[in-house]
Amino acid sequence: MEHANRFLHPQLRQDCIVLGKLRLCYLLLMNDARYPWFVLVPDRPGIMEIFQLSAADRYLLCDESALFAQLLATAFAADKINVAALGNVVPQLHIHHIVRYRSDAAWPKPVWGALPPQLYSAEERELVSAKIRSALSGYPAQWFSLA
Repeated sequence: MEHANRFLHPQLRQDCIVLGKLRLCYLLLMNDARYPWFVLVPDRPGIMEIFQLSAADRYLLCDESALFAQLLATAFAADKINVAALGNVVPQLHIHHIVRYRSDAAWPKPVWGALPPQLYSAEERELVSAKIRSALSGYPAQWFSLA
């Protein structure tokens, strides 16, 4: 996933771990173990807004986001999935997918800035990665590749 490391905004490279690539988007894991928090980043240079994508890419982004949100809801038994594209700090188009529980540290408020990040240990990161790999195993192989 060397291309991802060169392609991603420096803040995303600092805050996230590249897990792999879907058809359109890189799949990142936000390095905050308080929440299963993922970020989809379309592999298209210079894109800041969804409307800047081609029509085909917009549809693909919507499909990937919806399918991934559904996958997360099931795999993590979520109470709620927060999906957001803000871009106020990181201008590169990226879509947050955050698994929320009524028992999480920030509930019911947004997770941004609620608490300092609690970085994943190597073991915790592998457990989350394995859960994603397992959840994605039911999808066609051309739909994703994991790092």
